[in-house]
Amino acid sequence: QVQLVESGGGLVQAGGSLRLSCAASRNIFTIDTMAWYRQAPGKQRELVATITSGGTTTYTDPVKGRFTISRDRPKNTVVLQMNSLKPEDTAVYYCNAVMGTFRPPAWGQGTQVTVSS
Repeated sequence: QVQLVESGGGLVQAGGSLRLSCAASRNIFTIDTMAWYRQAPGKQRELVATITSGGTTTYTDPVKGRFTISRDRPKNTVVLQMNSLKPEDTAVYYCNAVMGTFRPPAWGQGTQVTVSS
């Protein structure tokens, strides 16, 4: 099972930027799909962005045009660059890795992002 460790969360004012990183214990380019999820207080965890082993990316509508998911090969990390942050982006952000149909997905411990108005 791959181990995931997120970093980069914090407190930022609305309109600001944060860069989240997810370090993995195996080569991220061999993982089928890596993703960022978030969970706000009192809400269900929701998918934010995904990137496949081939580099295809997807985004949930509320973050399109503001967030970018990418991979850093030398650091073996998945990065979520978040710009033009809004208070509604406040949540715990989780890194996720899917390695095929028959393996359970791996999750990181989460990192808190708080956007003040």
